[in-house]
Amino acid sequence: MFSKEDLEQIKGKGISLDKIEKQLEVFRNGAKHIKLYRNIEKYQDINEITTYPVKPLDEKYKIVSFIPASGAATRMFDNLYKTLDEINKVGEENFILKTDNNPQSTFTFFNKIKKFAFYDELKECLKNDKLSLNELLKKNKYKTILEYILTEKGLNFGSEPKALIPFHKEDGRIKYAFEEHISEAVRYTKSKDVYLHFTLSPEYVDEFYSKAHEVKKYYESKFKKNIHIEISVQSPATDTIAVNLDNTLFRNPDNSLLFRPGGHGALIHNLNKIEADFIMIKNIDNVVPDSKKKLIIKHRSEMLGNFLNLCELKHYYVNLVNHARLHGEEIDISLIGMTCFTAFKIFLPQDYESLQYKEKLEVLFNLLNRPMRMCAMVRNEGEPGGGPFVTYKNDGLSMQIVEKSQIDMENPSQAKMLEEAKYFNPVDIICFMIDVNGEKFNLEEYIDNDAIFISNKTKDGKALKALELPGLWNGAMSDWITIFVEVPIETFNPVKTVNDLLRPAHQG
Repeated sequence: MFSKEDLEQIKGKGISLDKIEKQLEVFRNGAKHIKLYRNIEKYQDINEITTYPVKPLDEKYKIVSFIPASGAATRMFDNLYKTLDEINKVGEENFILKTDNNPQSTFTFFNKIKKFAFYDELKECLKNDKLSLNELLKKNKYKTILEYILTEKGLNFGSEPKALIPFHKEDGRIKYAFEEHISEAVRYTKSKDVYLHFTLSPEYVDEFYSKAHEVKKYYESKFKKNIHIEISVQSPATDTIAVNLDNTLFRNPDNSLLFRPGGHGALIHNLNKIEADFIMIKNIDNVVPDSKKKLIIKHRSEMLGNFLNLCELKHYYVNLVNHARLHGEEIDISLIGMTCFTAFKIFLPQDYESLQYKEKLEVLFNLLNRPMRMCAMVRNEGEPGGGPFVTYKNDGLSMQIVEKSQIDMENPSQAKMLEEAKYFNPVDIICFMIDVNGEKFNLEEYIDNDAIFISNKTKDGKALKALELPGLWNGAMSDWITIFVEVPIETFNPVKTVNDLLRPAHQG
C-alpha cells in the first residue's frame, strides 16, 4: 500500500506506521459513537458557585492560562468574503448593498463600521494609499474597503490568526484578542508572576511575539507584575492521514500523501508539557473589554476557590486510601465512597458494594488518583457545540463533555437527549494534574482513543475524509475526574463573526 517515498514521508512527520494503520481502520469501519445515559440535572450533577467571594489564589500556587489560538480568523469574516465574491461576480458598478438590519449582515457591518476597534487603522491604511474611507463609503465602493480589510492590500485580516485581530478599543488603546487574556490572567493570583501559554500555527509565531512584547511591557508596568508568555505549536506527529471517499489514500498532485492537523485534541500533548499547579483553559475569542470583566473575574475566581477546596479534599482522601492499601490498615471508607459522587461526581462501579475491603481500596484509589477538572457550563440557548452529559463508560457511568459529532443521531433516543440538553460547554475549564506522589500525571494515559471522529473536507476541489483526534475537552480528557458548575450566560461572549464585536458585551 505504501511506497518507499510514503514511508519516508510518514517517518519524517514522526508518526508510526502502526498509528497510520489504525487511522485507516477507523475510515473503513467508521468512528465509534459515545452513548449518552442521560442529561445533566441541576443540583444532582451540576451546581451553581455559591461560595463567598474568593480572593486571588495564594502566590504559592502556579497558575497557567492555556489558550488554544492556532486558528486563522478566516471564518470570522465569512460574510464579508461572500459579499466580496458577489461584487466580483456582478461588478462593483452593478452591486447594491441591500438594507438588511440582521445583526450579522454585511449591511450592518458597514452601517456600524465606526464601532469596530480597527476602524481608525483601516482609515489610516487607506489614507497611506491616498484613499478616503468616508469617500469610498459615500460612493458605495465596498469592494475596495473589503479588500483592504481582508487581503494583503491592507489589514490582511483574512490571513491573520484570531489572536491578532483587534477586538476592542478602550481608554484609547486598540486591544487584540490575546491581550484581553493577559488582562484577565493578572487578576487571578497574588503572585508577582503571571503565566500564559498560547498555542499557535508556526507561521504566526514571529508576528505574535512581536506584538506580545509591547503588550507585555504595558501590563507589567500597569499591574507591577512579571508576565511570562509561552508559545507552542501543534506537533506534526499529531497530524492524521486523509483518504478519498472510497477510503483509498488521498494523494497530492506530486503523489505525496495528504496529512491534516488532527484538530484541537492534539493540544493535549502541548498541555502535557506544562508545569503548573492549576491550568485554566479558555478559547481565544471568549473575552470582553476590561469595563465588562467584573462578572467574569468574579465567577472564575469563585470557581478557582471552590476547585482548590475540592483538590485539597481529594488529596487528603487519595493519600488516606493509598496509605491504607500500602500498609494493610483498616479505615472507614464509607464516607469516601459517598464523597466520590457528592463532591467529585464519580460513579462507583455497579458491583462496588459486593467487593472485599481491599478491592474497594483499589477501586477508590484508582478513581481518585486521576487528573481533575472543573468545567463551567451555561444554560443552553441554542449555541452550536457540545455540552455535559452522563454517558456510558466501560461498565459504568461517567461525566463527559460531548460534541454532536460523537453522538449517533440516527438513534432517536440519543438524538432526543441532545435536543433536550439543558447546558452548553463554553470552554471555561480549570485543571489540576498532580498525582498522589506530587508528580504530574501523564495526560496521554487518560485519552479515549476511540473518541476520534471523521469529518468531510475538500482539497483543491476534491472531496476527502479526514480524522480529528479526540477533542481537547472531550475524548482527550475522557478519563479525568469531571465536575460541572453552572455560571451565568453573561460570562460567555464568543466572537465567531466580526459582527459579534458589535454586541454590547464587546463595546467598551
